[in-house]
Amino acid sequence: MGITTLSETAKLADHLRGLRERHGLTLAALADRSGTSRATLSRIENADVSPTAETLGRLASVYALPISQLLSPLDQGFQPVVSQKDQSVWSDPEHDFRRRSVSPSNGQLTIELVECALGKDQLIRYAAPAIPGQEHHVYVLSGRLEITVEDVAHDLNAGDCLRYILFGGTVYKTTSAPCRYLIALT
Repeated sequence: MGITTLSETAKLADHLRGLRERHGLTLAALADRSGTSRATLSRIENADVSPTAETLGRLASVYALPISQLLSPLDQGFQPVVSQKDQSVWSDPEHDFRRRSVSPSNGQLTIELVECALGKDQLIRYAAPAIPGQEHHVYVLSGRLEITVEDVAHDLNAGDCLRYILFGGTVYKTTSAPCRYLIALT
């Protein structure tokens, strides 16, 4: 499922359908542009399934939006203090991946802080950035994470930080242990 409640799945489905319609795309056109099958997109928009992390990455690239904007119906409006109970959490069971929007960006603030947990022996591949030229800072809290940015692999351990400006694809890979990390996006 990816999202914990049916109402959240339905909100996300409506939001993704609305984005597609506002961009004037048919399901077939979105399938062509995203590399995701029309059937899968239909199931997502009908709230039958929740998208995987990789699917969200492909949709974010098509719309040139950060993933947090795709998940925005799950976030509340601007609040100076975002308590943990109010931070939206999205998960991808297929990749044992959890994404918590610790400090989402909005119209007033541009930095976004995301806490991620990726299970052991996992691999998530993002073919293209949501926003080319976006600055990323990845700080590993625990475990080990290999991040390949535009065909250059970086092996990170707890306490390491990788900084880059993204124009191409990325791959996140864990080893025999899970990994927790923070991503700051600007």
